[in-house]
Amino acid sequence: MDYREILYSVEGGVARITLNRPQALNGFTAVMRAEMRHALPRAQGEARAIVLTGAGRGFCSGQDLGQTQRASDIDLERLLREEYDPILKMIEASPVPIIAAVNGPAAGAGANLALACDVVVAARSAYFLEAFARIGLLPDAGGTWHLPRQIGLARAMGMCLFAEPIPAPQAAEWGMIWEVTEDDALMARVDELAARLAKGPTRAYAAIRSALRQSVENGFHEQLAVEARAQQALGASRDFEEGVLAFLEKRKPVFEGR
Repeated sequence: MDYREILYSVEGGVARITLNRPQALNGFTAVMRAEMRHALPRAQGEARAIVLTGAGRGFCSGQDLGQTQRASDIDLERLLREEYDPILKMIEASPVPIIAAVNGPAAGAGANLALACDVVVAARSAYFLEAFARIGLLPDAGGTWHLPRQIGLARAMGMCLFAEPIPAPQAAEWGMIWEVTEDDALMARVDELAARLAKGPTRAYAAIRSALRQSVENGFHEQLAVEARAQQALGASRDFEEGVLAFLEKRKPVFEGR
């Protein structure tokens, strides 16, 4: 596929997917969503870590409402089920970790796309906005699932009902995101983190992602069983063997991702 509304590259085991409609703060269109559905599996097969970011001064402003003349023309359920949900499910099921580099405003589905990623690093000037109530809708694209689990019900409720922007430093204080950087340091920091993940034990990362996500729904005994099964499988991996050998030899491990 020749991409028109995203940029795609792979270097050093890291795939970078950039939403590329800067003139519209990278608002989602049908073309962009289709390209995302193509690029994510591609990146998961070609790289050991993925960076998702936006071009220009914003991360993503959510659905581009200017693409439709009448709001009543939009089949919202079909749009979510067929175009947004597959992207979010690809992120959740990814065999490699995904970092969101939030370089500016992340609003609506754009905010929830970022929050679906494993690690979110944001520029200090960035903010997160659940803008849906402003147009008579509820947060979608996984927002009602992620937010209560990340910041608690009280904060999630206020953020969604009042539809007020949450600055990146406040989002970090709340536990919504991993880290805030100065604006001009964002991509260097994300590149550093992505390179570290790309050289790490990929199978262990996949198991960590899966176990932590399951823990939200599991009871304690169920989660102990998840840990035991996953640990047994990882114990047979080449990366575990290399990790132990490197520890005994007092050197840095060289992981192969298998």
